[in-house]
Amino acid sequence: MPNHVISDPKVIVALDFACVSQAHEFVAHLTPGSCRLKVGKELFASGGPQLVERLVAQGFDVFLDLKYHDIPNTVANACKVAADLGVWMLNVHALGGRRMMEAAKEAVSQTAQPPLLIGVTILTSMAQADLTEIGLTGTPADQVFRLAGLAKRSGLDGVVCSAHEAAALRSELGADFCLVTPGIRPADSAQDDQRRIMTPNEAIQAGSSYLVIGRPITQAKDPVAALDAINRSLA
Repeated sequence: MPNHVISDPKVIVALDFACVSQAHEFVAHLTPGSCRLKVGKELFASGGPQLVERLVAQGFDVFLDLKYHDIPNTVANACKVAADLGVWMLNVHALGGRRMMEAAKEAVSQTAQPPLLIGVTILTSMAQADLTEIGLTGTPADQVFRLAGLAKRSGLDGVVCSAHEAAALRSELGADFCLVTPGIRPADSAQDDQRRIMTPNEAIQAGSSYLVIGRPITQAKDPVAALDAINRSLA
């Protein structure tokens, strides 16, 4: 049975597949409007722009998750090309700094259908020890707040963050700032390699705008039923 279509799907299904055929086989069971789709580095390296264009043509909102991080001109040009694919959302790494983020925002704003542009703050797989090891002082939450504020001042539409920071970020940065949260696991799912996690309902209640969910759906015995269960829990 196809998924139920909802007006503003909160779930972004992470298509973390190694090859294009696996991704297309999985997506064939989904209904546009029941979820959005995330294409990350691995799948993009395999399928390229053609994969993204095909998903968009099928009616899906696509979040292109490539975390651009380079000199401002390079990132701006890459974001413009990505926007021209018709994606709904793409991201850059906030550690690239204000000039890079401003250049990216200016580039996508000039396209025919500007996508949402969000910044990556601190990866949800990183804990305090990981930050200390690379020379970043303060807690993960400290870093997220600093980078999220910089992203907003640079004109970005939102950030990727842990759901654990969502409530405070929502209070600090306002109702219109988009908060996209990975590390979402239904209560009965394995934690996998995520450190800072929440259930879907907890994350939405905390202030998350959209939830990135991969393996609890893509590796479920019945992925359609798993997605429907999450959507029902959020209704």
